[in-house]
Amino acid sequence: MNNNLQDFKKLLKNKKDQKIFIITGKKSFKASGASKLIGPLLENFDAKFFFKNQYFPSFIELEKIILNLKKYKPTLIVAIGGGCVMDYAKIANFLVFSKNLKNEIKKGSYSSKNKFCELVAIPTTAGSGAEVTANSVIYIENQKYSVEDKQIKPDHFYLIPELILKNSIKIKNSAGFDAVSQAVESLFSLRSDEASLAFAKKSLELSLKNFIPYVSNPNKDNSIKMLIASNLAGKAISISKTTAPHALSYPFSSHFNISHGHAVSLTFNNCLKFNFENLNKSNSNFNLSKRFEILFKATKTKNIKELDNFFLKFKKSSGLITNYNNLKINIHKEADKILSEVNQQRLKNNPIKMTYNDLKSILINQSE
Repeated sequence: MNNNLQDFKKLLKNKKDQKIFIITGKKSFKASGASKLIGPLLENFDAKFFFKNQYFPSFIELEKIILNLKKYKPTLIVAIGGGCVMDYAKIANFLVFSKNLKNEIKKGSYSSKNKFCELVAIPTTAGSGAEVTANSVIYIENQKYSVEDKQIKPDHFYLIPELILKNSIKIKNSAGFDAVSQAVESLFSLRSDEASLAFAKKSLELSLKNFIPYVSNPNKDNSIKMLIASNLAGKAISISKTTAPHALSYPFSSHFNISHGHAVSLTFNNCLKFNFENLNKSNSNFNLSKRFEILFKATKTKNIKELDNFFLKFKKSSGLITNYNNLKINIHKEADKILSEVNQQRLKNNPIKMTYNDLKSILINQSE
């Protein structure tokens, strides 16, 4: 896979005299090294920066970005950052001419179907694969909404390992586990097909081997492999979409400020066990048991108990805290609030239908 820094330089050579709008985070732009690596490449352009302030993509900040786009009228948008930056850039570029932005996002029906301009995505985390996905998320009054359309995908992406080398352990383990979970969930999604299956298997092959080394001892080799794993996982879920662990994750982020991949990890094991224990209730058009065999083989485990232990150790080795008490979450007190905000769109992709009581059991009876 090419799409590296040299390729980005080549793109810029063909964009002389164009106006470039850069969406990034003020701290992350500097901390990732993008200010030194990419900043100088933009010096000879008519360029305007928008530095986002919110940790999670918020509707209020999205509106500010759209106002800036309308006023500045760029011919190229460059998104440099993690999932939040990508979400902002993709939605703003797609819905800039929306007639009623908030209502259209809530209803999932968009009056605008044309991009504002060309969009380049340069991730500074190895996790969501947002640089290749056809969806983005936005929070409106603490409620998470998805914006999905083929037109939302960036036109170009560039994977630059130097930009993720200095990420904190918190960013690395959360983003990295998101990539792992996306690939696993894609295996089991009702919308899975042969193409998404191939992307998911290749992603897991790379992430399971490189995730822990990348977190504990990052180098250029395991960094680029994690970027590719993330990219492949993004391609997989762009087809299949995610399932129960993602459906349950969003309230943890909005109410308890837990980063996305970390939030996904909290119910990941119990969702796996639930699906395995209810194989005979599968609604999939594929053999769910055989999909588990793919995962057993990838993790070198023989049964669901070994698989559960594998991922418990995997999360612990990466430094992810998965005990609710250690995260200062009273799960018995908060369960109903969390379950009232489960993303039904994602939950519908799960191969086994989950009732409210099933979800509550998954949420409370946490694997330790």
